[in-house]
Amino acid sequence: MLDVSHVTKKYGKVVACDDLTFHLDPGSVTVLLGPNGAGKSTIMKSIIGFLRYSGEIRVGEYANKTVEARRLLGYIPEMPSLYPNLTVSEHMEFIARAYRLKDYKPFADELFERFELTDKKKKFGDELSKGMQQKLNICLGLLPQPKMLLLDEPMIGLDPHAIKQLKELIEQMRADGKTLLVSTHIIDSVDMLWDRTIIMQNGQIRTNITREELDADGRTLEQLFFDVTEGVERGDMSHGDGAEAQEQ
Repeated sequence: MLDVSHVTKKYGKVVACDDLTFHLDPGSVTVLLGPNGAGKSTIMKSIIGFLRYSGEIRVGEYANKTVEARRLLGYIPEMPSLYPNLTVSEHMEFIARAYRLKDYKPFADELFERFELTDKKKKFGDELSKGMQQKLNICLGLLPQPKMLLLDEPMIGLDPHAIKQLKELIEQMRADGKTLLVSTHIIDSVDMLWDRTIIMQNGQIRTNITREELDADGRTLEQLFFDVTEGVERGDMSHGDGAEAQEQ
C-alpha cells in the first residue's frame, strides 16, 4: 500500500531523513517510534506531500502527490489546526465538501458520540479545550474513511475514554483492510496495536521489525526501543525493509 524508496529530506545542512526505505502492507498497523528529533514527523509530512524531498513515495500504484494518491490518504497531524470562526459541525461539513462526501452525517454523528463531542457541535474551534480540539482533529481525519491513514502523535492530550475509542477504530480499520502508520514516542500508547514497528534515530531507520519477529526474539517493544536508541542493539535485529535500507 505504501512504498518509501530512498527518501532524504534536508533542512539546510541538517539531514532530517537519511535515505529511508520501507514498505507497508494493506491491512496493517505500523508504529513509527523514535526520540524527539528522530525524523518521524518529517517523513510523515513527506508522505502526505507537505514537504519536498529526494527519493520516491508511492501510495498503491500512484505517486504520493498525485490527485489519485491524495484520495487514498488521510492525515491526523500532531497539532490541531482549527478555524476559530467555524463550529465543530461546520468543520466536519468543510471536510465533507472538500472530499465530496455524500451521506456523511451518520458517520460524523458516530464519531461525535465516540469522542464525546455531541454536545459541542455548536461550539467554535477556539472555544474548545486542547483535549477537545484534539478529539475534533481526529474526527476530521477519520471522516473521509481513507484507505491509508497517517496519525502523528494521536494520543497526546486525549483522556482514557478517547484513547480507548481511537484504539478500537484503529483495530476496526485494520480489519477492514486499511493501512495505518502511527508516529509516537509514547510506547505504552500503542503497545497492543502494531503489526510492524520502525524505529528511527538521527534521521535513520535503526530497526524495521514485525511483531512475530520481536516475539521470537523474546523482548518487549519497550526493551527493543531502548536497546536500539541507547546504542546496545544487536547487529542481527534489523529486518525486512529496514535491513535492505541499511544494506543498500
